[in-house]
Amino acid sequence: MLSPSGEQFEISAGGYRAVITESGAALRVLTHDGEDLVDGFAEDAMASMGRGQLLMPWPNRIEDGRYEFAGVQQQLALTEPKRSNASHGLARWAAWSVLEHTASSVALTYRLMAQTGYPWLLDLHVQYDVSADGLTVTQSATNLSDSPAPYASGAHPYLTVGAPLDTCELLLPAATRGLADPVRLLPTGRESVEGTDVDFQVWRPVKGTVFNDAFTDLRRGRDGRAEVVLRADRAVLLWVDEQHRWLQLYSGDDVAGHDRRSLAVEPMTANANAFRTGEDLVTIEPEDTFSAVWGIRAV
Repeated sequence: MLSPSGEQFEISAGGYRAVITESGAALRVLTHDGEDLVDGFAEDAMASMGRGQLLMPWPNRIEDGRYEFAGVQQQLALTEPKRSNASHGLARWAAWSVLEHTASSVALTYRLMAQTGYPWLLDLHVQYDVSADGLTVTQSATNLSDSPAPYASGAHPYLTVGAPLDTCELLLPAATRGLADPVRLLPTGRESVEGTDVDFQVWRPVKGTVFNDAFTDLRRGRDGRAEVVLRADRAVLLWVDEQHRWLQLYSGDDVAGHDRRSLAVEPMTANANAFRTGEDLVTIEPEDTFSAVWGIRAV
């Protein structure tokens, strides 16, 4: 019988091993020298809590699934009905097709058809590469429509160092937290992290900190990358390129059985509700492509 997440595509190099699924082109497994770097899901299970999924053509939530673009009102299906939101895009449960699969790389694509609430035709593409430098993920979208399309992207890996979250330390180079309505998890404003319980601009223990927050104003290196590091006896690092202006952190405290065993660190090119607010929303012109790159490695 086939796995609930469809075909499984394994790649490996430089001590790293990853398994990508046909369902959603999700990152199900990532290890380094046999140690888990992500808290994925079993081959005989489907993804839960968004584990490893790609969030395209928007990450996070759209309020009431309703937005206006180019003067036209659009209504998406409410895929998070308990909060009356459209959540995490349109591609995370789709069957993606393999374009190329080598020992250390796999590329998959999904043609997102024009539909109610999102009347644009996009070719979505993702490439996973592993090397001695870790995992690199390139997410792209090409607009095949005859009019500009609104777009943002994200991903949903859960980082793990094989220890309970409350025994870990975190380095998060973000100066600003996005505030959100605690019921619908929609943005309401911003605040500086200075002096708050989510100021991890220098190393701090995670113990007792509950995360379900978006962060921005990311401190970057000369290469334009921002890096988040979780550590205990070993450490894992997630980096994002300059297209990713936001990171969503989620400790899963509201999920029975999660037991704070891992931390979701979600690269996002825009915050929640960007289709309504327009903040950091990308407009892809006809025949143009937008790409964003992130990765994970052991440190």
